[in-house]
Order: sequence, then C-alpha cells, then structure tokens
Amino acid sequence: MAKESFDKEIQFLRILVLTSGAFSRQQFAERLGISVHTFDKTLRRLKEVAGAVHQPAAQEQNKEFAEALRSSYYESADPLLLFLFRAKSVKESESQRISLLLGAMNGQALTAMELLDLCCGSMPPEWALPDEKTIRSDLKYLEDVGVIKREPGPRPYRYRIQDELIRSLSQDEMIDLYDFVDVMANTQVPSVQGYLLRDGLKKQLLRSGQAEPQGIELFLYKYHYYSRILDEAHLFTLLQAIRQRRKVRFLYFSPKSDKSYASRNTNPLFERDTQGKSQTTLPLKLVYDHQYGRWYLLGHGREGIRKFRMEGITQMEEAEAVDEEWFAGKQEELARKMQYSWLIDTGEPVTVRARFYHPLDSAANFVKERVLSQGQWGQIVAEDEASFIYEITVNGTTEIKPWLRSFGSSCEILEPRQLRQQMIAEWKEIRAYYESV
Repeated sequence: MAKESFDKEIQFLRILVLTSGAFSRQQFAERLGISVHTFDKTLRRLKEVAGAVHQPAAQEQNKEFAEALRSSYYESADPLLLFLFRAKSVKESESQRISLLLGAMNGQALTAMELLDLCCGSMPPEWALPDEKTIRSDLKYLEDVGVIKREPGPRPYRYRIQDELIRSLSQDEMIDLYDFVDVMANTQVPSVQGYLLRDGLKKQLLRSGQAEPQGIELFLYKYHYYSRILDEAHLFTLLQAIRQRRKVRFLYFSPKSDKSYASRNTNPLFERDTQGKSQTTLPLKLVYDHQYGRWYLLGHGREGIRKFRMEGITQMEEAEAVDEEWFAGKQEELARKMQYSWLIDTGEPVTVRARFYHPLDSAANFVKERVLSQGQWGQIVAEDEASFIYEITVNGTTEIKPWLRSFGSSCEILEPRQLRQQMIAEWKEIRAYYESV
C-alpha cells in the first residue's frame, strides 16, 4: 500500500476511536476530506486487514467495525489499533517475499543468489518475480533491523537468522523476558515496537511448547489515550531524521482545522485546495505529553522554532541534511528557550505562586505528595499546619494551568494576578453550571 494510504487509514482510525462511531458516513468523509465512496472502500480494507490479523470467531465476523473498536476499548491487553502496524509495516508483496527469505534461512546460511532462486521458485504465479537487486535490498533491510546476520568469510556472503539469544534462554528465562516486555510495552512510551517484540516472543513460546496460551495473558491494561499508538507511525522516522540532522517535509493539519487529511491528487484536473499546510522543518526534539496523551514535534523552519502536534502530520518525507555545527546551534537555542517549559512552551518566563491546603482528617498528605512528585523543578517555599506555598518559574501559564486546576479547592493561585483572575472566572463559570434552574 502507498504511504498516502497509510496516512489516510491512521486518520480514519483516530476519528473512529475518538468518536466511538458517532459520526455518519458523510461526516466522516467531510472530516477526512475524502468522498463517501473512498470512505466505504477504506472501511472495507480495514475490515479485511483486521480480520486477517485477528481471525475473529464466526459470531464476531458480522459485528460493526466501530462496535468492535468500542467493545474492546478498555478490555484488551492487545490493543486493536496495533493491527494497522502489523499489516502496514511493509507492502503485501514485501511481506510475502520476506517471509520466504526468513523461512529459507531458518537453520541454514544462504547466499543472495540462492535466496533469489528459492524466491522465484516459491512465489505464487500472480506475484511479480524479484530480481537480484530487490533480494539484496531485502537482506540489507533485515540486517539493519537485526533479524539476520552476515557470516564472516569471503564472497559471496552468506546470511542466516540471528536468533542466538532466543535459543540460549531457558524456559523460565523466556517467560521472564516475555513478562518484562509485556509490562514495559503497556506502561511506557513509545509502545509499538515493544508490542511487536512481545508478539514475537509469544509465538516463540507457543511454538516451542514452553507455555500454554491461557498462561501467557496474565495482565490487562487500561488505556486512557488509546489513539496515541497511531502517532508512533511517524515517531521513528522523525527520530532517524534527528540523528541524521535531516529536514522533513509534510502536510500539516492544525488542531483547529475542520479536516485532518487530504488525498494526494496526481491528476491536475482534480486538484483542489486543502486546509492542510505544506511544511518543511528541521526536527530538533520530540516530546510526549502524559497529561493528554499527545506527541509533539519541535523543529526549526523559516519562522524559527515551530511546534507541531504529531496527529496532524501526514504525507511525511525526508529532505536534505544540514551542517552538524548549525544543527547543534539550533538544538542549543531550543534548550535555552525550553529551560522553563512546563511542557513545550517557549514564551516569556513567569513566576507562579500557589497555596496548597493539606487534606483534612487524612492520615496521608496526598496533596503534598502529588505536588512533590509532579511539580517538576518547583519548590515549597513556606509551610504551616494548614497549607504550604509552592513556587515555580515557567514559560507562560497556559500549560501549568490545567495541572493547578486539577487540585480543585485544595489549590489557591496567589501570583501572577492575571492567572488568579483567570482561575476565578473559570470557577465562577463552572459554578454557574450547577445553579438551580
């Protein structure tokens, strides 16, 4: 599948998950900037991919796709959205070819020409036969990701599967490794590669008879921000661009945009204006917001330091590389601007002072414990029996305000005055919602 189609399906699934199927077909199509016909075709494709990956039971096959997402929203240790990464990591023809290559190298070392002959003799008639260049490209890819290794010796080089670690582990060690990967993938970010590793370990355990299927799924995890997994589609591309000091180009849709996707039309007769904006930027830093489950890209472009929500990035492609010294200078500039960022704000520093009240009739002071654990570089500057004063210097008050507001009546803003007035107005508005009618 084309990269454009992958973007479309990511945005499609994000809206489907966030709305739980509340949109009509027409509303979906308008939000995505596609036709209703394209919407129906994409939905059919997603159903086929999900069915191939999950192999649902007969009674589940006729369930609506949106209903399937909604029913497993919080109840699965295997996130449903992950099926997109499993099915779209490589093209279908590449998946078929790589499976044949790995199967051939299982237990023996082979040269590129031997693998080419095996592929040509094993592929279905309807598939296009690969050439030597394609096979060598596949071998380089598999070697780069650590799946195979090249054996020492003269040309022609021989390749074999790199599985010494798995084969050297005992049954208990394999189960311990699986449990560790399972916990880390479900509790840390990024998660997608951890899930794929966990699936590989699970297949190895079941294939070797070291564990029973019912004894593997020991834990269930609750996702507060389920669609964050979709943002990781661009994550490692951007990390690689940062390592290589390379710019990227993409079509960006801001959170305020009415649309989240635009098709890439190659026929000039059917070109149309989109609400997305073409961007070229040098990636400098990636930030994950735990409070809202969002990934952010911070980069440098013609307008200086820019911030992008990862969910609005589509049609990404790499561009030219930049000088190492210049890149280091821009990273230092960003670090200076973010010195007092609560998250990613690069505005003017301001000192915030807030009074937190100790909980009444409670053995544990959970208010103080939370402030100490989440308050970053802020400090408690005064304390008495009833309350304590917390002080922090941050770039603007926009990002810290939701955290302060989450303490409810246990927090009183003292400074700056403007923030105090904003909080008073917001609490008055909330209070008005609960007045008797």
